[in-house]
Amino acid sequence: MTDRVYNVLFLCTGNSARSILAESILAKDGAGRFRAFSAGSQPKGVVNPFALKVLRSFDYPAEGLRSKSWEEFARPDATVMDFVFTVCDNAAGEACPVWPGQPMTAHWGIEDPAAVEGPDIEKEKAFVSAFRYLRNRISVFTALPITSLDRMTLSSKLVEIGQLKGATKPRPSAA
Repeated sequence: MTDRVYNVLFLCTGNSARSILAESILAKDGAGRFRAFSAGSQPKGVVNPFALKVLRSFDYPAEGLRSKSWEEFARPDATVMDFVFTVCDNAAGEACPVWPGQPMTAHWGIEDPAAVEGPDIEKEKAFVSAFRYLRNRISVFTALPITSLDRMTLSSKLVEIGQLKGATKPRPSAA
């Protein structure tokens, strides 16, 4: 068994909902084997309150989460990422920075819960759905025998995870 801790960055455009959910889920469910981060290409500067409410309702950490630019992670002195996952189609289609360390990448797009309009109960329902899809993907990811897979096989597995239930239209690997 290895003591290696993997750094994982979740990207979205606004870094206020899906990437924030993913960061919190991996922070808890990664069992110390992963360090989770999130960022956005055009961060909103605030975390969506429904994201925080849903995280708390499922007993996931919500403190200290913030909306930030992906530029923080592209600087030469930034933490080197092992994996970078886009969780929205817009971020997957954007020209991403060059990440130090050449991390493995994949697109895990799901519908934007923050785009749902209507009563608060409908908005919360969309966030719960996004939370569940992301938690399922992260569960499959954390169960992978990362150290025993060659890079090509691991890359293929990461793409497959992005096609699990709840996926938006399939895209090639991103970032």
